[in-house]
Amino acid sequence: RGFFAQKWRRKGGLSGGLTQPAGWQSLLSFSILFLACLAGFSSRLFAVIRFESIIHEFDPWFNYRSTHHLASNGFYEFLNWFDERAWYPLGRIVGGTVYPGLMVTAGLIHYVLNLLHITVHIRDVCVFLAPVFSGLTAISTFLLTRELWNQGAGLLAACFIAIVPGYISRSVAGSFDNEGIAIFALQFTYYLWVKSVKTGSVFWTIGCCLSYFYMVSAWGGYVFIINLIPLHVFVLLVMQRYSRRVYIAYSTFFIVGLILSMQIPFVGFQPIRTSEHMAAAGVFALLQAYAFLQYLKDRLTRQEFQTLFFLGVSLAAGAVFLTVIYLTYTGKAHTYAKIHIPIIASVSEHQPTTWVSFFFDLHILVCTFPAGLWFCIKNVNDERVFVALYAISAVYFAGVMVRLMLTLTPVVCMLSAVAFSSVFEHYMGDDTKREKPPAEDSKEGLGPNIKSIVTMLMLMLLMMFAVHCTWVTSNAYSSPSVVLASYNHDGTRNILDDFREAYYWLRQNTDEHARIMSWWDYGYQIAGMANRTTLVDNNTWNNSHIALVGKAMSSNESAAYQIMRSLDVNYVLIIFGGVIGYSGDDINKFLWMVRIAEGEHPKDIRESDFFTPQGEFRVDKAGSPTLLNCLMYKMSYYRFGEMQVRTPPGFDRTRNAEIGNKDIKFKHLEEAFTSEHWLVRIYKVKTLSNREPLDHKPRSVAPKQKYTSKKAMAHHSLCPHK
Repeated sequence: RGFFAQKWRRKGGLSGGLTQPAGWQSLLSFSILFLACLAGFSSRLFAVIRFESIIHEFDPWFNYRSTHHLASNGFYEFLNWFDERAWYPLGRIVGGTVYPGLMVTAGLIHYVLNLLHITVHIRDVCVFLAPVFSGLTAISTFLLTRELWNQGAGLLAACFIAIVPGYISRSVAGSFDNEGIAIFALQFTYYLWVKSVKTGSVFWTIGCCLSYFYMVSAWGGYVFIINLIPLHVFVLLVMQRYSRRVYIAYSTFFIVGLILSMQIPFVGFQPIRTSEHMAAAGVFALLQAYAFLQYLKDRLTRQEFQTLFFLGVSLAAGAVFLTVIYLTYTGKAHTYAKIHIPIIASVSEHQPTTWVSFFFDLHILVCTFPAGLWFCIKNVNDERVFVALYAISAVYFAGVMVRLMLTLTPVVCMLSAVAFSSVFEHYMGDDTKREKPPAEDSKEGLGPNIKSIVTMLMLMLLMMFAVHCTWVTSNAYSSPSVVLASYNHDGTRNILDDFREAYYWLRQNTDEHARIMSWWDYGYQIAGMANRTTLVDNNTWNNSHIALVGKAMSSNESAAYQIMRSLDVNYVLIIFGGVIGYSGDDINKFLWMVRIAEGEHPKDIRESDFFTPQGEFRVDKAGSPTLLNCLMYKMSYYRFGEMQVRTPPGFDRTRNAEIGNKDIKFKHLEEAFTSEHWLVRIYKVKTLSNREPLDHKPRSVAPKQKYTSKKAMAHHSLCPHK
């Protein structure tokens, strides 16, 4: 009755005069959605307002450098770009080893703006790309939630995802990373998939395939899509919800999506070789078999059908079992993580997620989204089965790895919006629509009071959520890693710009062919800001090469010198936070260097040698002699024993200990540069006196050490950058 009444009102009844409320409702929905997009864009600008329009973190610097190359030289040259400044002496074929969606998107926007005679530097396009796409993510989340529940829940979901810290953490202005556009592609692909299942239309399915292709080009997280959609189809089959719509949607999606995904050079033939994609192929085969059995069922007797069914299942199970054994034995089916476990484990965002992280990134949504999941399961249909599977799988993966909190955030926003929408609809709905007799309402004297209390409670929770999101975004996720800030007792702010100071020094005072050795964390930044050749960087594709750098850092100076000479190293860059109490320095990362080096060179490097007999990792006098004489320790604490600022000489503020080796001298290295707050230290590798350098190229001689950034910047460049 309500449905036909609603249709009647939309058509205007008899007079057509009732179309106004629908028009006002559309205008209100559009206004709320627009304000959600605006809030999402604005809340990501704290970093630009407080600092400046710069690229953050590590990976974004490579993405920016690649986008700049694409915008300057064109797409064809980008696909064939061999980067000789990375992974010396190996180099890197960039076009075949990246997901190009991010670079192409930024380059296309830059091209269109210039076509319209709007002059914008490619850097500004890169800085503001993620905030712009946050608005598109809000729209796609609105569309998906509206398909799953109703328009009110969709508007709430758009508002939630616009400001939730779990998504903002990877999409602030300046965070030019793949996730900035990938979450939009993820949500839009799921929306089109739900439309495909609901309508059985090839049009919507082709749109879903195109969106999936964009997702594949943007982020390796596309594996989440190609496993969740087959899981949805499989569960529908188990629940006996097979339909012609599901058959058309999935068959079209699998075939077209598979062909499109293989057009990305970095993906190539992975969709038919790696284990991550096997579930999609298995469900496709199962769906075809199920459809064929449905066809035979109508044309055979019951006994004939049962015999054929058991025979077919036995043959199919045997074929699958033998195929899996063959692929595993021959090594053709493997996972990325299996090969790169030591490197993956060393990254902080790949660690298991703590409960604090869930609350920090999602706040009250952690508590409300199970209620939304319950509402969906209680009134289940094909698309709500999908969102339930989405939620369960996303919760599992987010618990395994901190980084995958990003895939959990959208579904938490959607289901929390369903929960809030259902509560508001129940307690704030139109009383005229209720079918209770007036006598029953009069008996419930607390009815209006309970409604008001629940409504106020819900509004307070939403306001607390908004305040929390703003505070977290402002204080935790809006500080670029290349620029640090400290605060005095009076509230004034000090800017610590040591990173850019050191990279600028490298760019101005070293030969353009100089090779810089550092831990892989800083490779992208050195290449992007200093424009110098690096041995390893954040791509981490070659474990043995990284292990060789780790071995050099873990060995004594003489052994490290032999490794550095074999790699033609000119300068060594390290990060040291003992002066200012910066905890993300290389001494705190040092054990990972040892572990990775031990994995490749177990005879030369052993982690146990760097601990005390009691099993402690200490930098004071009680520390291991192996640690106190290794290259990383000596480069970090060189001349540090002479420093005394309200503490004993050589007191490390990061590790709260007085260092054990204060008399450090170098034989094969010399200090070339130390930044103002000692955060970045650069050492020059001496050349052998009896023969020329290994590369036979002229090299500049770094000036003597200067102790302030102003003096260091004032040096005349001996080899100016071209």
